[in-house]
Amino acid sequence: MQVYSTMESDASNIEKLAQARILVIGDVMLDRYWMGGVDRISPEAPVPVVAVNEVDERAGGAGNVARNITSLGGSCTLLGIIGDDEAGQKVIDITSGAGVNVELQTQKGLSTTVKLRVLSRNQQLLRADFESAPHRAALDGLVHSFSQLVSEHDAVIFSDYGKGTLTDIESLIGIARQESRLTLVDPKGSDFQKYTGATMITPNLDELKLVAGPISTDRDLKQKAERVIEECELDKLLVTLSDKGMTLFEKGQPETHISARTREVYDVSGAGDTVIAVMAMTMAAGLGSQAGVKIANSAAGIVISKLGTATADIDELQQAVLEDSKQ
Repeated sequence: MQVYSTMESDASNIEKLAQARILVIGDVMLDRYWMGGVDRISPEAPVPVVAVNEVDERAGGAGNVARNITSLGGSCTLLGIIGDDEAGQKVIDITSGAGVNVELQTQKGLSTTVKLRVLSRNQQLLRADFESAPHRAALDGLVHSFSQLVSEHDAVIFSDYGKGTLTDIESLIGIARQESRLTLVDPKGSDFQKYTGATMITPNLDELKLVAGPISTDRDLKQKAERVIEECELDKLLVTLSDKGMTLFEKGQPETHISARTREVYDVSGAGDTVIAVMAMTMAAGLGSQAGVKIANSAAGIVISKLGTATADIDELQQAVLEDSKQ
């Protein structure tokens, strides 16, 4: 196993990320945060009463992936399906305001996916989800738009949150392969066969276990990862391991493990969005997947130290990479 710890050269390469042109397609959602203090229990039920005094709204899912790309200076087009509603318009406003080229398709009667989190003193008390599946006509329109846009980009990120936008992902990967584009997938569910032919998938350890079975040792991890690569005809598989860092497996190459630096963790939501965004950008910019996994590890460390779905900017990332090189 190759283990990398020195990353000074990667810090100097970060500005090259701006060369990347990335198409992000997948489940777009709105992350809402209601925050306030708790000083009493409800007389109606044994639950805390939150006196909401702050509301925050951010683009989630594929929208957060797109925001991560533009935050690091890259060019990004966001493709997905939203409802003709207030939440959908809010997603458009947030992503376009962040410099994303928005190509979202609006479907009447669809509820834009919303994740509502209620917090007090930075502790999540409740999450409520609002969602509905897109119709066939909207999915057909998505495939058509994808076919028109893919050749204008260096790489494609498929952000799969299991909400139905990527029902036709096999066809979409095939279209991208015909155009010789890099294809990276943030997977969901117990079936990775639908991602067959992708350049890379980026499951966390629990997601890999769901597909490949129990993993308790490094040897188990290597065997299961290599089996998924073979069965799904992948070039690479990146497994994120929470506080243990991440390990990159490549066909015909020894695995590369990057350890995580000890940090104070506020919120891990959205960290996977950051990882796949950085991996796509580094590979599209010609920096390679090994450089990518080191930079992505540092970027993930930044966003987990922030509350909610978050992004890192170039200055933060350069500093984090330099600090990580000293560990």
